[in-house]
Formats: sequence, structure tokens, C-alpha cells
Amino acid sequence: MMPLRCAFALLLAGLPAVALEPHPAAVPNEHKPGEVDRPEMVPFIVADPARLAGLVVDETAAELTGDWQYSTHTPPYVGLGYLHDRKAGKGAKAVVFTPELPRAGWYEVRLAHCHNVRRSTRTPVTVRHAGGTTTVIVNQQQEAPIDRLWRPLGVFYFAAGRQGWVRVGNEGTEPDKVVIADAVQWVPVVGVTSE
Repeated sequence: MMPLRCAFALLLAGLPAVALEPHPAAVPNEHKPGEVDRPEMVPFIVADPARLAGLVVDETAAELTGDWQYSTHTPPYVGLGYLHDRKAGKGAKAVVFTPELPRAGWYEVRLAHCHNVRRSTRTPVTVRHAGGTTTVIVNQQQEAPIDRLWRPLGVFYFAAGRQGWVRVGNEGTEPDKVVIADAVQWVPVVGVTSE
């Protein structure tokens, strides 16, 4: 049974404006509702991605390569939960988040991920932007610095539309650690005028 403080925190997080459906290609969650390893992190769950600044692509709208499994065991996360690579298929799995950007411009790109010692310390995250591609190696054992959920990957210039993306892969990651794929946020940056 869900502890009262966890249930209350989920209510405070707000229900999504649009009902979210799990990604049809993902393996279902094995954990019961409220079964979490870090109850103190429940208040940082963002139930409705539409309430966040900028543009957010959740895992429910991502493209999956390989079998990824849902989980809600380690909060925080965005939406219904997060995906992990099941410590398997190293080098053969990826999750690609593609936004529909309303206008060209500079955006800070942020990756959402929960953290603990079971995560990879060398998750490759590739950002496709107007200037090419940039790969950032993310230590998912470290707590994300923004709202304990979001890790900035950098500021990049993007064309309008669906030409850019962010790819979370599992190549080169530890065989006994999981890779997390949850959501990506594009936040417009004001005041940058040249590419």
C-alpha cells in the first residue's frame, strides 16, 4: 500500500492535462504503485510534462530501439515513469527524443534521469542540432542539478521543426548497470544572436 505522504505528493505533482499512455513497445513496469526505494524523492515527480517550461518530449513519444522496460521504483521522473535498458543488449539499444520546435533558435537541452548506484556512470547522450552532433557522457549515478531531475547537456542552435533530436544509447556502458531514458527538455535561450 502507498504511504500517505507518497500519495499526497503525487496529488501535489498534478495530474496530466492529457492522459498519458505507456509506450506500446516498452516492457511493462514490474513494480506496484507506490513501491519506491526513495520516498523522499516522490515530491520531485513531474506528473504532467505539459506543465514544464519550453518543450518536453517524454518517453511515451520517443522512438525505441531494443527492449526497454518501464519503472517507477526510483523517483523522480517525468510522466508515467522512466525506461531502463535491463542491463542487456549493450550497444544495441537506444531511445531517441525528437521535438517539434516551433521556431529556429538557441535552446538549452536538458536530460531527465533519476539517480542511484545501480545506474551507468558513462551513458552516451547525443544531441543532433543545426551545427552537427554533440555527444555528452552522463554519469547517471549523480543527482541531476535542476530540481533533482534535470541535467543540462548544453546550449545548441536548432532549426524549426523536427530536424533535431536527442539519443540516449547504451553502448560502452557497464554490463552490470542500467541506462535510464525518461524525458528531454528544450528551453529557449534569450539573448543569444549568433550560431
